Amino acid sequence: MPQVMRTFILLFLVLFLCKNSKGQFIIDMIDTTKDSGKGFQSVINKNQRFKISGYFQPQFQIASTEGAQSFNGGNFQPQSANRFMLRRGRIKFDYVHFGKNTAPTVQFVFQFDATERGVSLRDAWGRILENKLNNFGLVMGMFTIPFGYEINLSSSYRESPERGRMSQILFTNQRDLGAMVSFEPRNKSSFLKYIKWDAGIFNGLGLSSFSDYDSYKDIITRLSLKPIPVDEKLYLSMGLSLYDGGFLQNDKYVYTLGNVNSQKKYIADSTVQNIGSKLPRKYYGGDMQIKFIHSKESQTELRGEYIFGKQTSGAYTSVTPSTLMTDPYYIRNFNGAYFYLLHSFNKHHQLGIKYDWYDPNIKLKGDEINSQAGATAADIKYSTIGFGYIYQLNESLKILAWYDLVKNETTALPGYTADLKDNVFTLRMQFRF
Repeated sequence: MPQVMRTFILLFLVLFLCKNSKGQFIIDMIDTTKDSGKGFQSVINKNQRFKISGYFQPQFQIASTEGAQSFNGGNFQPQSANRFMLRRGRIKFDYVHFGKNTAPTVQFVFQFDATERGVSLRDAWGRILENKLNNFGLVMGMFTIPFGYEINLSSSYRESPERGRMSQILFTNQRDLGAMVSFEPRNKSSFLKYIKWDAGIFNGLGLSSFSDYDSYKDIITRLSLKPIPVDEKLYLSMGLSLYDGGFLQNDKYVYTLGNVNSQKKYIADSTVQNIGSKLPRKYYGGDMQIKFIHSKESQTELRGEYIFGKQTSGAYTSVTPSTLMTDPYYIRNFNGAYFYLLHSFNKHHQLGIKYDWYDPNIKLKGDEINSQAGATAADIKYSTIGFGYIYQLNESLKILAWYDLVKNETTALPGYTADLKDNVFTLRMQFRF
């Protein structure tokens, strides 16, 4: 490349990155901020249009036994009970365009994940901002779905190493392709400034498939109250979420739980008219966060979320199918929740306790889960108690030590008549820029 061309490109990049603007740079409304509800009003640097940021999380883990099945970074290899891994390696590009009145008009984001397992696209979306009323925004592309609190809490800020088992199963990769309208008043004097409402329409497959395999679309919405001061030392926030979706049934067989001779059992519906119908995927959720301020640096936070509904999947998993199945479908009623208790002693030291559970089939319990009922491991309830210590040296380095005690429901299924040895200890360092 000629020297003149290299000099021109370098000069262009410097001018582009340092260009002055009186407006505010708006960060991603999802998966980048610790406090839910910052949204449009979040500011990185009022003089920036373009920003590159990222983080990576190298970690060491020890499991209770070799080959442990785990939702804490994936299953261990059959002959291994410990491992080093790069859990996440994210790099993110943000750009915002400002109008003549210095108000932000357009934002777009690309985010990639690079680990020893490969490189993948995590976010690719654009947002249009309405600046007359300062209330609305429109997003289209690949982004985090507007359901619940934990789904939209960035992995770089979350206190536990991973999201709960329920969140990982129901919302694989937390993202989807679609479009979303947001109502979020940006005027600080508005009496609605604490309200945020997101409503979107999505393919429904997350990142598990490269293209949608049917014409059905999923509607996802969340109405939330941003952190509001109850008094000088108490803040409250909450949200309600709805997932109304489903997908095409291409096989005539669908199983639901019923009673045969007073025994609970999966019963097949093999009506030919089932083919082409819509299989249900309906979730209802509520979340709440309470923060107690003890001093300038010390605070305690309680955080909880409960989700219930109806999920369609296969016989051996409760994950939404990534392709049209040739095996029979199973419809299950589920519920699950998580609860955090967090205490920060100061800006460097924090302790956390987390309890979560996921019951993929609330109608079967204990020994009712057996092969005679047609049940499988996909019907077993799991609960996890996790606790740990977080040391925040500065905004660029965080160290996490966390232990998860995982307990499965004991059943009459072979291999699940006792609690499995699948506890995991995680020691993680997070580097952020």
